[in-house]
Amino acid sequence: METEQRIVTANGITQSVRVAGPPDGVPVLLVHGNCSSALFWEPLVRRLPGTLRIVAPDLRGYGDTQTAPVDATRGLRDFADDVAALLDEPTLFAAPDVRPLVVGHSLGGGVAMSLLIDHPDRVAGLLLAAPVSPYGFGGTRDVTGTPTTADFAGTGAGTANSDFVRRLAAQDRGDDAPASPRSVLRGTYVADPTSLGGDEELLLDSVLSTSTGDDNYPGTSVASVNWPGSAPGERGVLNALAPTYLRVADDLVAVTPKPPITWIRGDADVIVSDTSLFDLAYLGSLGVVPGWPGEAECPPQPMVGQTRAVLDRYAAAGGAYREVVLPGCGHSPHLERPAEFVAELLALTDHAAV
Repeated sequence: METEQRIVTANGITQSVRVAGPPDGVPVLLVHGNCSSALFWEPLVRRLPGTLRIVAPDLRGYGDTQTAPVDATRGLRDFADDVAALLDEPTLFAAPDVRPLVVGHSLGGGVAMSLLIDHPDRVAGLLLAAPVSPYGFGGTRDVTGTPTTADFAGTGAGTANSDFVRRLAAQDRGDDAPASPRSVLRGTYVADPTSLGGDEELLLDSVLSTSTGDDNYPGTSVASVNWPGSAPGERGVLNALAPTYLRVADDLVAVTPKPPITWIRGDADVIVSDTSLFDLAYLGSLGVVPGWPGEAECPPQPMVGQTRAVLDRYAAAGGAYREVVLPGCGHSPHLERPAEFVAELLALTDHAAV
């Protein structure tokens, strides 16, 4: 299948949505991750059967959707509310009470969890692809999400690479610097850059569609007395991901009804990992960020362990989940291992009785 673009107004903003397949097909909602857009799903959609109804929105501040502000104090719920409003859009889905399988990548995994928590009757199942931890990104020390500092120093917008942000804003398509968007795409979004293939320019377009600034990516930060000297502000994407505001573990475990969840990840992921190259505590332990106070005060976040512990609790409370680990795969399993990803997606549609 190939997607086509629709422009709709939902939740008070203009949203760009890519759709494919018959309106009355098996509904699948694709939610992209940070610094990307719905185009990031295009290589996957080409491999999907025509029996599915694919709906893939650009989140606010990405792609062609309106650059509306992100209130970080709500965690990822600004995004989740935008997506929820699409479920009742008649130009996207045929059924007025549609219950899609929701596929969330990275940040989109956190959006999918938030959508399930707020609208459990509208989600048939979750496929979480390299999802952000249910305890947010950075600043926690154990599988129960205990903070390393009271203000979650070292998380949020202050952790962003300023050169990467500048190059995003400048629409830099070069590969001459480690922080160029192309270099970041090749070096961290995937384990093997050859997996981008002929879609590299399309995927780079998707990365470069990110709106930068205090209300979007990366957001605002505040000074902290704790290492490394900054803590999350109240605006923007990276603060919405910070554990100050994104802590959905208990709500996810308590949700009723509990649809089936498939968690798929690569064991070579360097973004969402127990040794994440985007976690300042881990970088500090490597000596990359100076002044690290040490393992006892500021250990790296056990992101994978946290997600597994929360999903184990979900299962113990009556739900069901499956963890799929792809050897040698990085942060984008739908790009790097598309055959396995499609198989897991189709299996979950059957299991969830979408």
